[in-house]
Amino acid sequence: MKTFVQFGAGNIGRSFVGQLFSRAGYEVVFIDIDERVIAALNERGRYAVEIKDEVPETIWVENVRGVDARDVERCAAELAACELCATAVGPAALPHVLPTIARGLQERLAAGRGPLDIIICENMRDAAASVRAGLARHLPDEFPLDEMVGLVETSIGKMVPIMPEEVRRRDPLVVYAEAYNTLICDKLGFKNPVPDVPGLDAKSNMKAYVDRKLFIHNLGHALCAYLAHVWAPELVYTWQAIEHPRVGQATRDGMWESGRALIRCYRQEFNEHNIGEHIEDLLRRFCNKALGDTIYRVGRDVPRKLARSDRLVGALLFDIEQGVEAPVTALGIAAGMRFRATDEHGRLYPADAEFASHAWPRGIEYVMRNVCGLDPERDRQAWQMIVEAEQRLASDPCTMQ
Repeated sequence: MKTFVQFGAGNIGRSFVGQLFSRAGYEVVFIDIDERVIAALNERGRYAVEIKDEVPETIWVENVRGVDARDVERCAAELAACELCATAVGPAALPHVLPTIARGLQERLAAGRGPLDIIICENMRDAAASVRAGLARHLPDEFPLDEMVGLVETSIGKMVPIMPEEVRRRDPLVVYAEAYNTLICDKLGFKNPVPDVPGLDAKSNMKAYVDRKLFIHNLGHALCAYLAHVWAPELVYTWQAIEHPRVGQATRDGMWESGRALIRCYRQEFNEHNIGEHIEDLLRRFCNKALGDTIYRVGRDVPRKLARSDRLVGALLFDIEQGVEAPVTALGIAAGMRFRATDEHGRLYPADAEFASHAWPRGIEYVMRNVCGLDPERDRQAWQMIVEAEQRLASDPCTMQ
């Protein structure tokens, strides 16, 4: 049986990536630091994905096992022997798994195995370049990195809600997810033939689809969360935000700001029709009541989501570059600075608590420089748009003009 190594046994790793490859006939080896999850994988050899959508379903993911990420020697041996691997650990944790991957690549070369394709499921722009640079730091100068490694960028569109604590306590492996099950990936990133895996959608212009995911899907989630928190703080779920007349319309309008910029930038990939279909499909999925996705989940981690290269500031800079007006996106950035949604226990996400207590009290200019990565001269237009949006929110939180 072919083996697929999955770094990260979290929600995306289990509900999406590992599930796709298991159903395609691979043995899936999860590598993670969660000892309870690893033990349960090895004890049972399978787990359930509960599809929360119009048509509920339980998918049993078979032929799985786990390896503790701290056992570097064993992890490297798995990488030396497998057919393919992926990461889904989050951008912050990704650098910490690269030394292990580098060790596995060295063992793979020594064993005379062919190149290893690494599917990078991290929703990062320029993910392949980042991973290549990170691996190079942990490999000898003479290592044939470009011959031994395929770096495959992806666009992760599957939505997975926060698992209720009581469910996690009862079963550490069960995971909820929507029915959407397409993994868009970079056809040109593979060194080996693209694997025959149903749901794997290989694209030649991957940059276009990474930008579409970040600047429409992720942007839309952030807009609905941040504008709902400012305009209707009593709302809890994303479906409530999209059904709210003001929030829903503003979210759609903001997604179209990016949509128009994407059409201008990637004329061979996108047009009014397919971008419109994509936006309406996302809004429908945001309204999935069965999924139970929350404004807290899609909005939390404000410092990351307000960063220069991320969904809001990145979209605004992209729109400006393409000559597209983006007032809703600027308003979403200003609203994001005021996002203080809490979990079911009334707690702020740790990064948001830090932002609220240390960054925001220093003023909007401090936030724009140190969180958003903006410069008042180099990024003059974006800077002015955000300042004006913040002034409008401060004087009248409900204004759109």
